[in-house]
Amino acid sequence: MTPIRAIFFIASILFAFTSCKQKSGSTEEAMLVSNEEVILETVAPKKPLSNEFKDYWYAGKAEITSYTLEQARYGELRDGNAVLIYVTEPFLPEKQVKADHNNPGNISVLKLNATKNFLTGIYPYSILSSTFYPVHDNQHALKTSLSVQEWCGHVYAQINNRNTFEYASHSYFEKEADQKLSLDKAILENEVWTKLRINPFDLPIGNIKVIPSLEYLRLRHTTIDAYDAVGSLSSNEGMASYTLTYPSLDRTLQIDFSPEFPYTIQGWTESFKSGFGANAKVLTTKATKMKSINTAYWGQNSNEDLVLRDSLGL
Repeated sequence: MTPIRAIFFIASILFAFTSCKQKSGSTEEAMLVSNEEVILETVAPKKPLSNEFKDYWYAGKAEITSYTLEQARYGELRDGNAVLIYVTEPFLPEKQVKADHNNPGNISVLKLNATKNFLTGIYPYSILSSTFYPVHDNQHALKTSLSVQEWCGHVYAQINNRNTFEYASHSYFEKEADQKLSLDKAILENEVWTKLRINPFDLPIGNIKVIPSLEYLRLRHTTIDAYDAVGSLSSNEGMASYTLTYPSLDRTLQIDFSPEFPYTIQGWTESFKSGFGANAKVLTTKATKMKSINTAYWGQNSNEDLVLRDSLGL
């Protein structure tokens, strides 16, 4: 057994043990306000932040990483690029937006804005997903959203974490149109990408229920629900991987990352059926890391700052 595999094995045992302890142990209760009604939601105790984590994620900069992208769409692979932007920020649990001011009720989150851009023939696709995950790693993501734009139209979907998962989506497709519904809470695939950056050894493994990414659900026009999945951690030649397999969806997602802090994502693959009807076939989307920088991009919005895109290979 390699050292990394040994770490994963021990971590999985500790995860199972601490999970059992948390179910029977004490919890803190947070008062959340939704639709002008007070809701009492049980939240697990906050996990402590290491000095290493604080030094890296509270330096007043975002981590921006670019990737080459081969995206499966309409039964073919399309060339494009992807960018992952991670940054910490204060979050208002009541309004479920970024806080403009310091407030005792703010929750510190690690936010991921993930973008994809690729062409399908003559017309372009632009995808953005945003996930807000508590840095103390003690509850589900507080919010995750998705927008997709292409020449046929655009769609938007959002999950708000309140007493249930409140889901809303808007689409130009007749069978989807405008939807609002309530979901029982389950692991969100979208939150895996942020949880991994905080503590990958605490990722859910074994037989689990997972709500697939909003991107996958919208692009494949799949019913939103918690699906049976299998989570696993592995390592190979100094690279760690987290894999989610969905048997009923014929879909597998593998995220490759560095096993040492800050657990940088080196790339990912996503295999699923692409295309229509009987002609649909399993293709594999692949993203490979190009470059990464840590910078306060929100203040770099002049024409002189365009050169910074070169440092990301964009």
